[in-house]
Parts: sequence; C-alpha cells; structure tokens
Amino acid sequence: MAKRSYYAPKGGLPPQSDLISDRAVFTQAYAVIPKREFSDIVASFLPFWDKTRLWVIARPLSGFAETFSQYIMEVQAGGGSDRPEPDAGAEGVLFVVEGEVTVTVAGKSHRLTPGGYAYLPPKSGWSLRNEGGETARFHWVRKAYEPVDGLDAPDPLFLNENDIAPLTMPDTGGGWATTRFVDPADLRHDMHVTIVTLTPGSVIPFPETHVMEHGLYVLEGKAVYRLNQDWVEVEAGDFMWLRAFCPQACYAGGPGNFRYLLYKDVNRHARLGGFGR
Repeated sequence: MAKRSYYAPKGGLPPQSDLISDRAVFTQAYAVIPKREFSDIVASFLPFWDKTRLWVIARPLSGFAETFSQYIMEVQAGGGSDRPEPDAGAEGVLFVVEGEVTVTVAGKSHRLTPGGYAYLPPKSGWSLRNEGGETARFHWVRKAYEPVDGLDAPDPLFLNENDIAPLTMPDTGGGWATTRFVDPADLRHDMHVTIVTLTPGSVIPFPETHVMEHGLYVLEGKAVYRLNQDWVEVEAGDFMWLRAFCPQACYAGGPGNFRYLLYKDVNRHARLGGFGR
C-alpha cells in the first residue's frame, strides 16, 4: 500500500513580495479556498478550548451550503477542551492530519493519529486533549443531526483510514476509489465523511449534479476540477465548497495520487420549509 500523506496548514503570512492575485473564488455555485489563504490573520478561537486556534472553512450560509460547518483545528501540546461542543443537537466528525489527540467518550479514551477518524453523535459529551509533545491538526465537521422516528442515533466510531480497504468505483479499473468509514446502508447516519482517491490520469467522467452539498479538502496531490462551468486547478491544502446541484467532475493530474476528504449530507428527506403545513 502506498504511503499516504495528509496536508496540514501551518499559518504564517505570505511575504510582501508575493502577488496578491491567486485562485481564491466565491461564486453562487461554489467556493475555492487555496492553501495560502490559511494565514494567521484569518485564524479564529473558540470558548473553552485551551492552546487552540482554528480556521473556519465552511459555515451555513442561506442560499449556499446550508447543512454543515467545517474547521481545521490546531491544538498545541497540552491543549484541548473538556467542553468542545456547545450544541447538544450537533454531531461531529474528526479527522486527524498531523500529530495525535486523545478523545474521551463515556469514560473511555481513544488515541487518534494521522488518518484517524471519529464519529461523535449528539449529546455524547466528548472531550479532547493533545497529550503528545507536538502540535496536532485535525478537521472537525459539525452538523445538526436530523433524527428520524423509529431510528436510533448512531453510536460513536473510532477508526483509521489505514485500516480500511478503499472500495473501487465500477468500470474505472481501480483508478477511482472511496474509503468509507460508515456503511452507506446504515440510515441512522445523515452525513458521510469519506476519502476519495484518484490515481494519476483518472477522472470523474461526467459532471455529477446532485442534491448533496459538499466540502472537499485536498489531502494530497493535484487535479483540475470542473465546478459548474469552470475548470479550476487545485492541490494539497486547498478546500472546495459546493452547494447542492453544482455540476462537478475531475481530472487527476499526477504525478502521485489525488486524494481529498469529502463531506456530504445523505439519507434524509429534503426539508420543505414549512410549505403546506
């Protein structure tokens, strides 16, 4: 198995000699946040998190992506939180890209290293600490859980990408694969966070147009992505934010694999906004 890498931002500030123009764009259908945008001046802080800063790369916006928020967390050694999630109705996914963290749920601790994944259901009362000697960086995807009468909420999950065999897409010769942390048939889950891998020269061969919103953080490699009517170049460290029904396709440019962390909302009826009620 090829060694996997996970791009993690470090902050800082571009030098005064850099050109201002770059690939950052915000449209009615999609947004692209290139890796150099993750500077010190756009970092944020949260209540009850010690020795921690973060970059907010997605948040609900009316008329755009509305179902989720996504942070890149940076927790120094000894930092973390005993009160990380203020919303009792929020579920979360953590994905570690650098360092290690310890997540505790119901009195049991779980150590997450790069490639580590945690699903945290609402009201789970989890906590997180960086007990290692180096700064830890991880993604935190948050969503308001949509309960369904007759279905229990999902259980917590603690996994690692390196222990899961990717599933290849049919008719692609193994060039397009998805690492799934949750069984797609488990309808308790209303969001999936997966890892998509395309080998050099492989493609998503048609412009996918669907109801699911997406957040795509490039972990490794580079590609040309078709977003709505535009082709955009993306590389490790970039983030794409796609609203529902935004056409999307991809050509992996090489020389190595192109891999990204993907969020999508699944398994629920479309909200009707109160019409007819």
